[in-house]
Amino acid sequence: MNAMQCRKLRLFYANKRGFWSLILLAVLFFISLFAEFIANDKPVVLKYHGAYYFPIFRFYPETTFGGDFQTEADYRDAHIVQKIAADGWMIWPLIRYSYMTINYDAVPAPMHPTPDNLLGTDDQGRDVLARLIYGFRISMLFGMALTFISSIIGITAGAVQGYFGGLTDLLFQRFMEIWGGLPEIYLLIILASIVEPNIWWLLGLMVLFSWMALVHLVRAEFLRVRNFDYVRAARALGVSEWKIITRHVLPNALISTITFIPFIMNGSIVTLTSLDFLGFGLPPGSPSLGELLAQGKGNPQAHWLGFTGFITLAGMLSLLVFIGEAVRNAFDPRKNAV
Repeated sequence: MNAMQCRKLRLFYANKRGFWSLILLAVLFFISLFAEFIANDKPVVLKYHGAYYFPIFRFYPETTFGGDFQTEADYRDAHIVQKIAADGWMIWPLIRYSYMTINYDAVPAPMHPTPDNLLGTDDQGRDVLARLIYGFRISMLFGMALTFISSIIGITAGAVQGYFGGLTDLLFQRFMEIWGGLPEIYLLIILASIVEPNIWWLLGLMVLFSWMALVHLVRAEFLRVRNFDYVRAARALGVSEWKIITRHVLPNALISTITFIPFIMNGSIVTLTSLDFLGFGLPPGSPSLGELLAQGKGNPQAHWLGFTGFITLAGMLSLLVFIGEAVRNAFDPRKNAV
């Protein structure tokens, strides 16, 4: 790294709130990637009659463990547990519930927090902590994917507008004024209600509107840089337009756009949560923070549902904001001036 990059890195480290927010969010996200090994209604590994089985990865019928049916074994069933315990053992995850597992002993539902369900159960008897872990992972992955795709489209559109200018810029600007004036949330609700929602369809719908976040910033940077001497010299030497855009102009534009990425991801997670809360987001039964907040609204007597969803969402968004502030300060040209 050159001296300027080292200085930006030091400025980011100097912002303790942003630095530790990044560490905490990265650790939580890394842990959530192994949600199946943390919260699951299947053992991680079991030994039966001298053979090893891995139920998390493979389907095993009940007859494999001395049962009567060809359906997948219910490893929480007392009969199967007794059969395996007679000639083997099981290693369970820390939480013996998946996001769809119903605890029939937790009645009435929703049940308050207990040693078996540390954050209680929802109105269908499902473990809230397990759904929280899976929902956090979905929110982070969805936000990262939407931010990545939207940033690529937005940077490309802004680069084309700013570099070529003229009629290209004029037509793009008029299109964006019309497209940006559409009521985004209502269109998303209408489109999501027409077809059966899934994660990829929802991602595609949200990309249609979220790509405009960076266009104006990249366009302004390209308009400023495109007539600099080194760009004009490269053009005079016969360098292709594509190489000038990607090698000479784009790196300058990326410096300012990087500071907005945490805030764009923040907005992506909020939009997904809002759609889930209204019932137009992920398919029914999917673990999501919006669905958890909706359950808290529908069950005011079960205060742990609303508090869990609110604290998780507020904490996640706050961490992203702190990271964004630290990145913005690190790339501030006034602080990087020699």
